[in-house]
Amino acid sequence: MNIRLRQAAVQGLIVLNIFVLFLLLFSDRIVLPFWLQPVGRLHLMLLHFPLVLLGLAVWMELFHFIGGRASSSSVRFGRSLLFAGTWLAGITVVMGLFLSSEDGYAGEALSWHRWTGAILFFAASTLCLISGKPWYGKAFAGLGAMGITGLLLMTGHYGATLTHGDGFILQPIAQKINTRPVTMDEAIVYADVIQPILERKCVTCHNENKLKGELLLTDSLGLLAGGKTGPLFIPGNSEVSLMMQRIHLPIDQEKHMPPEGNAQLTSSEITLLSLWINQEIGFHKKLIDLPEDDSIRVMAAAFFTPVTDSSSIYDFPAADEQLITKLNTKDRNISRVSKQSPALEVSIYRRDGYGVKQLEELGDIREQIVTLKLNKLPVRDEDLKTIGRFVNLRRLELNFSDITDAGLRELTVLKQLKTLSISGTKITYKGLTEAMPAFSKLRTVTLWNTALSAQDFSGLRQAYAAIDFVGGSGYEGQDTLKLNPPQVNNSTLVFRDSVDVRLGHPVRGVEIRYTLDGSEPDSLQSTIFRNNLRITGNTRIMARAYKTGWYSSESVQFDFLRNAIIPDSLRLLYPFNSVHLAEGAQTFFDAKLGVFGANNPAWANFWAGARKYDMGLVCFFKSPVNLSTFGLHYMVEEETGIHPPAVIEVWGGDNEQSLKLISTIRPARPVKKEKLLKIAETSFKPRSVSCLKIIAKPPMDEKSKKPRLILVDEMFLN
Repeated sequence: MNIRLRQAAVQGLIVLNIFVLFLLLFSDRIVLPFWLQPVGRLHLMLLHFPLVLLGLAVWMELFHFIGGRASSSSVRFGRSLLFAGTWLAGITVVMGLFLSSEDGYAGEALSWHRWTGAILFFAASTLCLISGKPWYGKAFAGLGAMGITGLLLMTGHYGATLTHGDGFILQPIAQKINTRPVTMDEAIVYADVIQPILERKCVTCHNENKLKGELLLTDSLGLLAGGKTGPLFIPGNSEVSLMMQRIHLPIDQEKHMPPEGNAQLTSSEITLLSLWINQEIGFHKKLIDLPEDDSIRVMAAAFFTPVTDSSSIYDFPAADEQLITKLNTKDRNISRVSKQSPALEVSIYRRDGYGVKQLEELGDIREQIVTLKLNKLPVRDEDLKTIGRFVNLRRLELNFSDITDAGLRELTVLKQLKTLSISGTKITYKGLTEAMPAFSKLRTVTLWNTALSAQDFSGLRQAYAAIDFVGGSGYEGQDTLKLNPPQVNNSTLVFRDSVDVRLGHPVRGVEIRYTLDGSEPDSLQSTIFRNNLRITGNTRIMARAYKTGWYSSESVQFDFLRNAIIPDSLRLLYPFNSVHLAEGAQTFFDAKLGVFGANNPAWANFWAGARKYDMGLVCFFKSPVNLSTFGLHYMVEEETGIHPPAVIEVWGGDNEQSLKLISTIRPARPVKKEKLLKIAETSFKPRSVSCLKIIAKPPMDEKSKKPRLILVDEMFLN
């Protein structure tokens, strides 16, 4: 490096040091312009290069002194490398400071990463400035090499914590040392099934140190609090829950979670999250408290050490580990009941992939299988002959399979069987009474959702006192239970021309009755739902569930809404409130209806502070359309200040310059504590339009003279 170039490099380095120090001290007061944000994001691309250069340069400096007199060209090259690495480190620090000013970065790890990175740059700069001094020697070179290397490791450690979460580097060792296998009877659904999914796929971006979207997913409190876009999930409704909506977005969309390039959720993980939300399980329920045929329990069973009798002593040898690995497939899981035990547990999952061959393939380990789980599979009576060869079977689960009394007799050869689960099958009282005497060690039989009556259960319990018969009518021995309301299984309640209504209920044998006139359904006069209801216009369905021996459910309302005409393009006239951006102009025709709660992502919000924002939208059609009705869906929650629009204006014409007022709607004012979802509709003489403008004006608060909040989500053109 010639003298003039070195002087310029030194002077520039001093200026860069001052700039870095300025950014460190005044970062809280600096507002980064948007055009500089891409520069900050280059930090992640550039950071590895200066690390390599600096590490190489400082150790070359030391070796020059240790190895004897080095050539002048070698020294010059080493110091040029040191200058280049230091300059790049400084630029990387500046980029990192720019990046840290964006939302989503906070916490102790960020502070340590910033300061260790800056100190690394200051130390390297000091080494550059003194390396040419006469008194610079082996001691300084050695101190510089060790100091720079230590700072590189510290900075990298805190950077890894920001990117991958706390304890990332030592996590595999810590997990191996500290993790005790969780058994089924200990497992908590949230803590041991749901939170581990979030830890693996979400916490790297949503932790105390990297708070993307102001969302913390390290514990239940953060999950409940949600982020800056509102609640993360709506209990009982995964379809409208923000978390599931982001997961289901195409992977190349910016809002898809986890981001493209990160480890993605598997289909099983997505299903578990969705089931946890829909079933409103919460944060404290044990996995074993769920019904044996519950989907979460069935899917999660393979994650845990099975509940077994600790006194069990097995006198058979262990199966070959390579053979177990070979027999494990995506649809069949084979695991040891404990680390030292020769006993095996087998679970088979996928219904459409099941065949008796999957059981026959287990012939080489049939002696070691003590637990076999075949829930919700089309297991037939003839398959039980194969199962009968698993001579050491202690636990057999055949819930919701296709077995009958004839098949039950095939299982009597299982002399070690202690637990038999046959809920949801065609097993009868007669079949049980004929088979039970042959089961010498049987202690538990699970029989929910079978044809057995309360009298049958009483007879079995009296005849076989040593066996616990679990099940009954679903309410035996307890207060009569109340049914949940029916559920709608249509993917959306908005349709174009016509739609076949799909109603269902999780309890077998439930009768759903409904009305279409807004009246409450009853058990005698109202129509029974038989999957044959097709609707062609806006329809309100009131439905209620009934079953003998249960209290009827509350009635539930489903509003099916027709939207036959979709604009070719849209333009917003006024901005949304920044807190409620929904999906921009497209939110009005995306067939997604909001639910109660102002933070639900389907709602668009049309006021901000004291400044009034009307809802304004212009719709364009490539070819003229005949329009005769217009509707606007909105929410009313009087207690929280969410009101209907004061007035809705519908303008139409051939183009934006020739619009004329077609119709005006003045929705009724809400009564005190009123809370509902409603559609404002208007009909008019059919007319041809190529352009449509919709204006909805928020009402004014009489006391403050400020506009109230209005929330809208969907428009309907017919």
